[in-house]
Amino acid sequence: MHSKPQSKEQEICNCNWKKFGYQGQTFFNRPHWTRRRFFQLAGAGIAGSFLAQRYAKAASVTTSNAQTKNTATNCIFILLAGAPSHTDLFDFKYIQGTTPATFNPTTVNNILWPMGILPKLGAMTDKFAIVRSMQAHALVHSLSQTWTQIGRNPAAALGNIAPNIGSIVAIEKDPAGSARNVFPTFLALNSPGGVMQGYLPATYAPFKVTPSTAGIPYTTNQDDSTGTGRFTRRWNLLHSLDDNLRIDSPDGQPMNDYNDFYAAANGMMYNQVVKTAFSYTTADSARYGSTNTGNACLVASRVLKANQGTRFIQITSNDGWDMHTNIYSTANLPTKAPLLDNAVSALLGDLESAGLLSTTMVVMVGEFGRTVGPLTAAAGRDHWPQQFAFFAGGGIKGGTIVGQTNATGSDTVNYGWSQNRYVYPEDIEATIYSAMGIDWTSVRHDDPLGRGFYYVPTTDPVQYHPVHELWG
Repeated sequence: MHSKPQSKEQEICNCNWKKFGYQGQTFFNRPHWTRRRFFQLAGAGIAGSFLAQRYAKAASVTTSNAQTKNTATNCIFILLAGAPSHTDLFDFKYIQGTTPATFNPTTVNNILWPMGILPKLGAMTDKFAIVRSMQAHALVHSLSQTWTQIGRNPAAALGNIAPNIGSIVAIEKDPAGSARNVFPTFLALNSPGGVMQGYLPATYAPFKVTPSTAGIPYTTNQDDSTGTGRFTRRWNLLHSLDDNLRIDSPDGQPMNDYNDFYAAANGMMYNQVVKTAFSYTTADSARYGSTNTGNACLVASRVLKANQGTRFIQITSNDGWDMHTNIYSTANLPTKAPLLDNAVSALLGDLESAGLLSTTMVVMVGEFGRTVGPLTAAAGRDHWPQQFAFFAGGGIKGGTIVGQTNATGSDTVNYGWSQNRYVYPEDIEATIYSAMGIDWTSVRHDDPLGRGFYYVPTTDPVQYHPVHELWG
């Protein structure tokens, strides 16, 4: 077994959060105006001008001109909240007398696979890659889920103001803001508690939606079914009252930005493209498993097919992956794994049919893994640092396995990549940026603390890096 060249983060964080917990209110959870609030006001027939101040200053950005892969136009990031068992799923280990026979261990393309619970993904192992040498820094749900979304320690100096990875993608790929696009650049599905835009302007916040057959609520007004009557009159009245204050505003860029923000939201009102992308039939839902996660994957596919400006989509699977007790009972893994199997396999299939898989990177990861070997006394699995990361599309070479664990899956025995160490959340972040043509060494010099915000943090002794071995 290899020695563990880990950063000092894991030991320090596990000790501190075990002792004190993680309960702080973070900067990115502060109150702010959103497009959803606009829809609620407009849908209720309320007109008026609400000041939405933006505090970010113009940024100078420095880089080391790192060579990016630049193979992906879009990214779908699936967070498996609660941390699924890696050795029961994507680093499958058959434990005699423990693993249920119904998991049907089968070797597919030289990969031992639980065909009994992931049959559809098992039939398409040539379309995705798995990182098996990944470890988490800490074993606390709230801390590690945030860490996974921002690619850095939430308790570090800039952790409280760090943007979601999707917000960095948004500001890089749509620096003028999404007013020119119909859809928001950053969409978050089933992610009400997802990390926001940090210190960046609200334009780059995730647009949070819970999928529904009816589509996005508040995009029409009950008193104006077409948008050509009452809503238009009030919209025109609004502009007649304060255009001189928010277009080429004497108060500066914040007011211009505010106008762009409202214009972007208004572009989604009474829009058939929006309705088509965000609504779906029960038959559509059934193809994805008729579940919340399946519906989110379905909407993600439809949004990208619409090609209206969305570049990063976060999906949170809140399906109960924290299985400390009775992990093999019918309601737990035997049910949850097929749920994921139906949703993700349908997503990959639809993206491929639409010609989008080659340019859309799909990333799936939990916040950490679970204990290995025989079950605990509660017939479950507890928190464990070893975990997996799933990649598909965006130029990734299907069938690739990066890293190898020991017989039980408790630790890595072969790292499988250039850095010869564990893969961390920061490396996953760097991989997403590289795939999307974003220099992961970039440093923005606009953070409120004046320290310089590194897209991917640098620390000693670990220097984070994209897992370019995924491209073969």
